[in-house]
Amino acid sequence: MLELLSIILPVFAIFSIGFIGQKTIGFETQTLSTMALYLMSPFLVFRTFYETTFTKTYGYMLIYTLILCFTLIGLVYVISYFKRYNVRETCGVILASAFMNNGNYGTPVALFAFGAAGLDYAVVLMVIQQLVMCTVGVYYAAKGSPENDGISSALRAVRRMPIVYGAIAGIVFQQLHIPIKGSVSEALDLVANSAIPTIMIILGMQLAKISLRHVQVEKLTYSLVLKLAVSPLIAFCITLILPVDDRLAAIMILMAAMPSAANTTMYALQFGTEPDFVSSATLVSTLFSLFTLPILLAILM
Repeated sequence: MLELLSIILPVFAIFSIGFIGQKTIGFETQTLSTMALYLMSPFLVFRTFYETTFTKTYGYMLIYTLILCFTLIGLVYVISYFKRYNVRETCGVILASAFMNNGNYGTPVALFAFGAAGLDYAVVLMVIQQLVMCTVGVYYAAKGSPENDGISSALRAVRRMPIVYGAIAGIVFQQLHIPIKGSVSEALDLVANSAIPTIMIILGMQLAKISLRHVQVEKLTYSLVLKLAVSPLIAFCITLILPVDDRLAAIMILMAAMPSAANTTMYALQFGTEPDFVSSATLVSTLFSLFTLPILLAILM
């Protein structure tokens, strides 16, 4: 157990740097988050896609992400039907339950647990998850808003996502065999390597700004069970069907058990879709993961 906690605790230690800094000094987290998203993450994604030889395995990763996401959304609809949630409440639970934080949480955990090989898989899953989140996630955030402008908002968000262009550029450079050497390679590595610790610190800052006032206990319970327990079980079933190796299967299950994605809080705030509930689900699921992830890692490793 101590060995497993040694994987999780360094992640939370880096979160705490941002959390304490936000509480004591105070930062404009939206600006910092935009900086990490638009200026740093694309280089990490570019390097991963440039250095990775793609096979049909990556198609399986896309299938896994889509099946997991829409299965969770379907379960939320079942719960909403029996609990008689309105559209806004349903969309809020979807935002809190169907999208995992495998960017600034799952990716570093995969690195600590599985090394560089695990990081490569985790980054590709992060890109796929971001694509799903900035389309399907934005759609449900917009659907729960008074404007209900889901499709057009989703399309605009996709066009603005820099990691998409980073992935495309990496694939193009790889397929055209364009070499990256010397000082250019060193500069790329500097930015790419700094992306993960930066976004981890920013998540700590974001968590420090979340309030637990007016917690909706019933909906929060459903969300936590779906996100931290049901989701990895679904992922396990998916890995039994898809022909993936044991390491990738373990990473898929681990990513599915990550807490609610921090980006969904921003979407909920932007569109006014249950922002208090979504933000509280992000914070509580992140705290609970300190206990659930070591148990899962003990099973997987």
